[in-house]
Amino acid sequence: MMYIKMLLLLIVITTMTACGAFLNQPIDIQEARAGERTNKNQELMGLPQALKKVVVGVYNFRDQTGQFKPTEVGSSFSTAVTQGGTTILLKALEDSNWFRPIERENLNNLLNERSIIEKTRRDYTPNGQQPQKLKPLLFAGILLEGGIISYDSNILTGGAGARYFGIGGSVNYRQDRITVYLRAISTSTGEVLKTVYVSKTILSQGTDAGIFRFIKFQRLLEAEIGFTKNEPAEIAVKEAMEKAVVDLVYEGIKDELWVMKGEEEAIKQVVDTYEAKKAEEESFGLYGRAFHTSKQKNSVKLAAGVALIDGDFRNSVADFNAQIGYKHHFTDQWRLNADISFFRLNSNPSNKNFWMAQDLNLEYRFLKKDKLSPYLYGGMGVLAFIDDTETKFLQHLDTFLKFQYGGGLEYHLSDDVVIFGTGAYHLIQSDKVDSTLNGKRDDNYVSFLLGVNYNLGF
Repeated sequence: MMYIKMLLLLIVITTMTACGAFLNQPIDIQEARAGERTNKNQELMGLPQALKKVVVGVYNFRDQTGQFKPTEVGSSFSTAVTQGGTTILLKALEDSNWFRPIERENLNNLLNERSIIEKTRRDYTPNGQQPQKLKPLLFAGILLEGGIISYDSNILTGGAGARYFGIGGSVNYRQDRITVYLRAISTSTGEVLKTVYVSKTILSQGTDAGIFRFIKFQRLLEAEIGFTKNEPAEIAVKEAMEKAVVDLVYEGIKDELWVMKGEEEAIKQVVDTYEAKKAEEESFGLYGRAFHTSKQKNSVKLAAGVALIDGDFRNSVADFNAQIGYKHHFTDQWRLNADISFFRLNSNPSNKNFWMAQDLNLEYRFLKKDKLSPYLYGGMGVLAFIDDTETKFLQHLDTFLKFQYGGGLEYHLSDDVVIFGTGAYHLIQSDKVDSTLNGKRDDNYVSFLLGVNYNLGF
């Protein structure tokens, strides 16, 4: 019975991990349906209205990666991405309501058909009458070129799993990436008017759980459950191209390549909104890492937390700790901290003393451009006893030399405001801090703080 319960627990965990895929199993033949819309399709169809649509031609928006579909067993002759890039792009241009796409990919077929129509009209027009002429072909003021220029496999892989006595499960994932470039070219001058660049990740996930166990003599229980979910590459290419068209429209509005309906103030608001969103997207690097561009050189900080003495008593407890400080930034990674801390060290219920520490630390930040980054620091300082009472070992304003080292994690809410959490170990050059002399080991303490840094603007 215990193994049945464990198996049921594994099934429940696996189901809840991605219940959408698990609870919608394909158990019947599905009818043909309209194609799925991507997350960018609504944005594409919700673009501001154009004053006049632009006639554009697309000869060939092709796969330029030259890559074949990756497989685990040998090679494959299937390409990694769709070869129908031109068709997808034409559909995106049509949905945008900003462009009038004209047929250029299969121009020979169009010209042949027009020749057939003209010949037929000439041959079968009654004598003495002029054959009806075809309307002239539209010509493009702008050509759209570019392509799918990269498909990177396994840019990020990982997973987790555990197994104990034949019972366990695992989850794993893989992330690929495609990159699309789209450029607008003037047909009158050949000048490249604007180029946009868009990337899109493709996610694959797998989850499984199982049990393989002898529950009694000659009784083997074996069961497993799992699924995999792969994001379709065609949908990813479609979303990337739609995003490229959206960006191209806004870039054209900004550079006055084409005009949207509305007053000047409304146009300015649309451009400003796009610029803000573009800056936000560009602040993220590969793997979704958030970047910041802070140029702060001097900042102040305020923090609060706890301090715990590591001395001669076993029943010490954590007590309050408050800190103010100044930080000078030499570079994006190296900083100098000057801090003053006020705290109480609680060695035991009858020994609670107030202290003040003045510290000078050199700090190193590991990820200089990331919004979220760990850091390490170390330095020296002075610890002062500030209680008014006098004890056998301590008197008012007794001071001790100390050294400290620690680390933390900080996150940039903005260029001026940074929140952080830190922990440090303080090595005091004295055994008198807890008012007890016992052995050769000095007293030390640990501090934990949460706080905020604020840029002074100079």
